[in-house]
Amino acid sequence: MSYSTADSLHSVTLDDVRGAQKMLTGVARVTAMEGSRYLSQLVGAPVHFKCENLQRTGSFKLRGAYVRIAGLLPEERAAGVVAASAGNHAQGVALASSLLGVRSTVFMPTGAPLPKVAATRDYGAEVRLHGQVVDETLAAAQEYAAETGAVFIHPFDHPDIIAGQGTVGLEILEQCPEVRTIVVGIGGGGLAAGVALAVKSIRPDVRIVGVQAEGAAAYPPSLAAGRPVSIENPATMADGIKVGRPGDVPFRLVEELVDEVHTVSENNLSSALLLCLERAKLVVEPAGASPVAALLREPGAFEGPVVALLSGGNVDPLLMQRILRHGMAAGGRYLAVTLRLTDRPGALATLLGVLSVADANVLDVSHVRTDPRLGLTEVEVELHLETKGPEHCAEVNRALREAGYTVIG
Repeated sequence: MSYSTADSLHSVTLDDVRGAQKMLTGVARVTAMEGSRYLSQLVGAPVHFKCENLQRTGSFKLRGAYVRIAGLLPEERAAGVVAASAGNHAQGVALASSLLGVRSTVFMPTGAPLPKVAATRDYGAEVRLHGQVVDETLAAAQEYAAETGAVFIHPFDHPDIIAGQGTVGLEILEQCPEVRTIVVGIGGGGLAAGVALAVKSIRPDVRIVGVQAEGAAAYPPSLAAGRPVSIENPATMADGIKVGRPGDVPFRLVEELVDEVHTVSENNLSSALLLCLERAKLVVEPAGASPVAALLREPGAFEGPVVALLSGGNVDPLLMQRILRHGMAAGGRYLAVTLRLTDRPGALATLLGVLSVADANVLDVSHVRTDPRLGLTEVEVELHLETKGPEHCAEVNRALREAGYTVIG
């Protein structure tokens, strides 16, 4: 499938998605569908995970990238391809190009996580680090395309990309024919548009619910305006859906076919990632966990059976560590307390004894002795504790008060 500039403004069809599915046979995995007992109980209906985090390269992006590059004319392939990405699209383009024997150059921000840079190189791309933010990286890639004649592979704003991502929707219908609601994260809109097109063309009764991070939610104002609009400084831990403006091609399909767009907080995202890891034993990146975040935030809003599309699992280990701590805090599993003690031998040991009886695990202790707010014989102690949840936090605070301590923060 190859489109001219004029054709690229036209909609994608179910035949395009079915053609993409044939093209991807033996290339992309038919990823697993796993049930979630915890979420099923919470929602009151069966909930399943569509595990694109287990796809080759760790995300759905391979599907669209392969279909787009496979559809290039011979002379376009000879010129090579170029892309800009901080992670998932970079790896999808790199592997797809290698499989098709096409030279690829991928521009990535200078601060891109080292594991993602290494993976992109390992898949066969020439990686060039440029710019501090993705917009600068994107501009560099487009300049390279203009100078060299390489074909720019957009991460979401092209019919071939959308057709490739739509194959996920066909698999969902095959694996869970009784599905009533599909929940999918939205960044630029390529995945949501493709899934909605594929599913609604066959099962118009299935509801498609999109999810965006509150700090990067460009679709609600765009849908209200009836056209893609930009938001200033999108900010979220979910890099995979941190897009400031919807794509022109996916926007039209999302506007027509996606039933609702929900937003989720950073706390919702980190709690969802923690749930996937602890309950489902699945490593999922924040963008991939966004459908789970929506289910946790409003469990009564979704008619079942529900399929939550886990779009990717490429998360930097350092970010994972921070997110897990954030998720545990959001779930009441961390407690930070500050209190003052008399600065005498044994005072800290006595305090730790109270916490031990309360079954709180001490993660970190810091002392302040020189603050002018403190009396001559006082010391301020800040404790970071691991707890079992909100009720346990309350029990720990009560135990401290009953032991005569005043918690000041």
